[in-house]
Amino acid sequence: MYCGIDLGSRSVKVVLMTPAGGREFYKFDTISFYREHGRLEEGQLAVDLSSLLPGHGRFEAVVSTGYGRQTVALKGARAIPEIKAHVLGAVFATGREDFTLLDLGGQDSKVALVRGGRLIDFQTNDKCAASTGRYLENMAAVLNIDLAELSRHYRDPVELTATCAIFGETELIGRVVEGYPLPALAAGVNYTIFKRIRPMLTRLASDTLVFTGGVAQNGALRQILSSEMGVEVVVPERPQFTGATGCCLEARNRTGVRR
Repeated sequence: MYCGIDLGSRSVKVVLMTPAGGREFYKFDTISFYREHGRLEEGQLAVDLSSLLPGHGRFEAVVSTGYGRQTVALKGARAIPEIKAHVLGAVFATGREDFTLLDLGGQDSKVALVRGGRLIDFQTNDKCAASTGRYLENMAAVLNIDLAELSRHYRDPVELTATCAIFGETELIGRVVEGYPLPALAAGVNYTIFKRIRPMLTRLASDTLVFTGGVAQNGALRQILSSEMGVEVVVPERPQFTGATGCCLEARNRTGVRR
C-alpha cells in the first residue's frame, strides 16, 4: 500500500493506493490535522498514520506535496512539487495525455501544459487569493449563500473589476446596494475567477482542459471555461484528491511497480 498526502491550505487530502491502482480517500481540516495528529520532531512534522488511518499499518512508501510542504516537512515522507503531483494524478484519473491542467485550490492557482503525459510548461499564482477557493468562500459569505448555490449561476454576470480579494468584497457589497439580483451577483463572482486565470490558460492552451482541485466542483465555472475558451472541460472523479493521487503514483513508481 502506498500513501500520498496533499498538505493543502484549507484541507489535507490523503490517498492510499494498492499496487494495482485501487484507492481509498481521506480528508481532514488542515488546522485540525496539524493540531490533533501532528507533533514536531527535530523540525519535522511527525504524524502517526496508523492511528490516523484505522486498519492500516506500515506503508511501502509515503510521498507528500501541497501548499504546506514549504512550511513543514512531513517526517518519513518524500516531498515532491505540487505541479508534478497534479500532472501525475490528472493523467491517471482521466486517461488523457495531452491537455492543459487547471488546478484551483484554497489559496493558489496552477496551470500546466501536458503533452504525452509529461509536463511541458506551467504557471502559478500563489501571491493573491483572488482566483482561489478562499475567494469564493468569502464572496459567498458576502451574498449569504453557500458554495453549492454560488456554483449554480453563470448567466448575465454583474461586472466586477477589483483585482484584490479584499477590495472585491467591497465592490460586491456595492453591487448588492445597487440592487442587482442574486443570480447576476453570483455569476459575476464566478466570472471574475475566470478573468483572473484566463491569461495563464491562453498562454498554455489546449483543446482539452482538465480541471482539478476543490474549485472544480463549481459547475458554473466549468460552464464558463467551456464556453469562453471553446474547449472540452474534463473534471476527474474526486478532483480535490488529484495531488494526493499523484503522490501515490510517484511512490509506486519509485518502488519499481508500474501498472
